[in-house]
Amino acid sequence: MKYDKFFSADVPSFMRSPVREIFKKVDLSAIYSFAGGYPDAATFPIEDIRRISAQVLEKYGAKALQYGATQGVPELREVIARRYGVPVENVQITTSSQQGIDVCTRVFVDPGDVILTTAPTYLGALQSFKSYRAAVRTLGTGDALPPDRRIKFCYVIPDFQNPSGETMTLEERKKLVAMAREQDFLIVEDSPYRELRYSGEPVPTIYSLAPERTIHLGSFSKIFAPGFRLGWMLGPVELLDQIYVCKQSLDLCPPILDQYMAAEFMGSGALDANLQKSIALYRTKRDKMLSLLEQYMPQGVSWTHPEGGLFLFLNLPDGFDTVALYDRALSAGVAYVAGSFFYPDGSHRNTMRLNFSFLDASRMEAGIKLLAEVINQK
Repeated sequence: MKYDKFFSADVPSFMRSPVREIFKKVDLSAIYSFAGGYPDAATFPIEDIRRISAQVLEKYGAKALQYGATQGVPELREVIARRYGVPVENVQITTSSQQGIDVCTRVFVDPGDVILTTAPTYLGALQSFKSYRAAVRTLGTGDALPPDRRIKFCYVIPDFQNPSGETMTLEERKKLVAMAREQDFLIVEDSPYRELRYSGEPVPTIYSLAPERTIHLGSFSKIFAPGFRLGWMLGPVELLDQIYVCKQSLDLCPPILDQYMAAEFMGSGALDANLQKSIALYRTKRDKMLSLLEQYMPQGVSWTHPEGGLFLFLNLPDGFDTVALYDRALSAGVAYVAGSFFYPDGSHRNTMRLNFSFLDASRMEAGIKLLAEVINQK
């Protein structure tokens, strides 16, 4: 039976994630994987989770297992509001920050509307943008806009960007805000890594510079545990109200038990205590990877030096194709993500993203050495 006739007009725009395809086919424990964005499981506060789950069930009983408000439970919204210094009405809980990206695109963008972003940018965001048939344009390149279409929003990851690991300066943030006000578009500020800073000084959020036109996305995935699938949005009430209505048809409400546990974890100080341990671990891993790249990578290869987050980005000499090189690398037992997947136009095929958070530090040297050997055998 042929099923094509049943698919919507959006389906041809869906984009497969090469990262998810790797996970579907490969046992990560059997290779040296620098491919995913997985946190180190050692950062998961298992004892806190065990204790907090008992406290939540004791405190809330069956309420913690019932349906809840689409905006999120008041306890979690209030804790987030206090932590980030915003009114509680400016907080919307999401089922992961990925949902935050998707719901912004769903609410604000019609097919053909323009979304600005950096190049490279987060693959999951590109998947969402393309699924709604948005016209993705690269910030600062002067790409021509489609006729009769306007920019709806600019999507950026200003702190320790995925995939590059780079951080926008305060001047760059102010310049983007001025551009948004001049050309009248919104800014979606995706900040899942902001709490994971290992060196340097924090830079003010874009939301703090332009709260009237910015939606700030946060996530518990990298600072608590990704299995909870919880995130949040900070933004103008008028925008969050439309997102609230949209979410009613998507998931009714975020997971209630998870929200109560996240509220206890963040509000009790356990989050900050766990962050200290996570930052110390990831700083060591980042420094080790940078040292290993310096030791083993052939001449002509360069890389970013992130102040935080989970990733860094490699640039290989012209003529390298990391998409074509991938199968050979995987056969040798090492995985990465080709950098071209993070570019809206699929360019820069001589780049790759490496994750330093997931692989055990004791195995990192063998993995980097193997990757360098694959590159040398081009």
